[in-house]
Amino acid sequence: MPDNGLPHTLASFEAALKDARNHVLTMASIAQQNLDNAVRGLLTRNAELCNEAIAEDDEVNTYERVIDREGFEILMRFNPVASDLREVLTGMKVASNLERVSDQAESIARRARKVLKATEIPEIQQIEAIYETASSMLRDAIRVYSEGDVELGLSLVERDRELDKAHRKLIKDLTKAIERDTPNLKVYLHLIFIVRCLERAGDHAVNIAEDSIFAEKAADVRHMDIDEAAEKVGIKPPGSSSLGS
Repeated sequence: MPDNGLPHTLASFEAALKDARNHVLTMASIAQQNLDNAVRGLLTRNAELCNEAIAEDDEVNTYERVIDREGFEILMRFNPVASDLREVLTGMKVASNLERVSDQAESIARRARKVLKATEIPEIQQIEAIYETASSMLRDAIRVYSEGDVELGLSLVERDRELDKAHRKLIKDLTKAIERDTPNLKVYLHLIFIVRCLERAGDHAVNIAEDSIFAEKAADVRHMDIDEAAEKVGIKPPGSSSLGS
């Protein structure tokens, strides 16, 4: 019957979009857990958590391939336009960034296992503040994707600046520590690379937020400062107070 064609196609399209979106959110949950396990393994000297982060990276890679395949199938089968097209493309880009976050987690975990073989040094605990910032940014970036919260997405731009600043300071502190504690040089070098991995995880969180803003508002806010980006999407800059004219 001709009337059955359109509803069937529309229902299939919506189901395909929902499945792809759910797969992105599941992938995000695993990538977040991998990052948490890798750093918690370092901070609590728990090699088993590090091993979990390394093992689970394969599942994240599998999800990226599934999401890419689903995205291309949706594009070819349904030829989506406007917001639907943005949603499909954003899901694929978010998956790519999540895969890279998980790669950073794996790298952290592998280095952490080597650090755990050495005598504990107090500077290890300085990693926690950087980790908390990067982890919260990733968690909020996933919320931006899930809920379309544009203001939260823009707030990540400023938080990334703070992460970059903390990253530079800690790298400098760890470099100075090498000079006064050369027997632990390898441990400090591993910590420096771990801090860099966390800074990159923050960058990927910003990418996820920016891509999600594009899906929500059809506005490309990449490489803009927060005021420009806020004007582009038609909101006040996050954290701004209303001043008299």
